[in-house]
Amino acid sequence: MRNVSGWVSTPLHAGACGIECGYISTSIHTSMKTIQMTIDEQLLKLVDKLSRDRHTTRSAFIRDALQAEIRRERIREGEMRHAQGYARKPVAPNEFDLWFGEQDWGAP
Repeated sequence: MRNVSGWVSTPLHAGACGIECGYISTSIHTSMKTIQMTIDEQLLKLVDKLSRDRHTTRSAFIRDALQAEIRRERIREGEMRHAQGYARKPVAPNEFDLWFGEQDWGAP
């Protein structure tokens, strides 16, 4: 799956719920920027442990964590716009009654 940042993410596992968990990200760009950051020692130890457990590098682990947070933020922003839209134009009484007969929640 290619996202807007130019990364290609390959799902490692798709759960029964359909959510893809654990991504391997590889850059399609030929160059990356090196940054310097300050991180708490305990957090760094945890990052290093998780990186080893996942057979990846510290940099790749942190890149994946940043991409995941950016995806979550975009989802939060979309949900907020959705809620604001319904606040501006609430559902009218009986607006969706036509569809009640179409709903199928499966056998209990």
